Amino acid sequence: MKLSEKFSYKGADVEAVYGLLVDQAFRTDSCANQGASDYEVTVEPQGDGATVTIARTQPADLPDFVKKLTGSTVKVRQTEVWSGPDASGNRTADVKVSIVGQPAEMIGTAKLYAKDDGSEFTVDGDVKVSIPFIGKKIEPEVAKAIRTSLREEVEYGMSKL
Repeated sequence: MKLSEKFSYKGADVEAVYGLLVDQAFRTDSCANQGASDYEVTVEPQGDGATVTIARTQPADLPDFVKKLTGSTVKVRQTEVWSGPDASGNRTADVKVSIVGQPAEMIGTAKLYAKDDGSEFTVDGDVKVSIPFIGKKIEPEVAKAIRTSLREEVEYGMSKL
């Protein structure tokens, strides 16, 4: 299932938003802000880019038929491998979000680029749940949870810029 989201950071340039996305303290605070009960964030600079890895346990905000498979909480592992800026200062990242212990993941790309009086942040990916017969019914629920997490982090980020 395709996932495509776009967010605007009004009044914040690409480098300011990127600085937030690779700020270990911000990403840690964002986990707490989203209700994660246990989390670990690492940021490893790589050249002009960075790799951000987030492992968090959070309430399973999923329908009951999915919770029967996952339990009341899910452990999520998110990895973002950010490139250095291109000639225009824009950045991209390879993104992978997995539910640990479950055959569910999203693999995609994030883009951060200048737009009008601020920055645009997009995430495009494929959500896949590899469970025979019911995987396709669960994919929209996983995509919804990813969208909610993205939106909450962007809203929290705007309050910090």
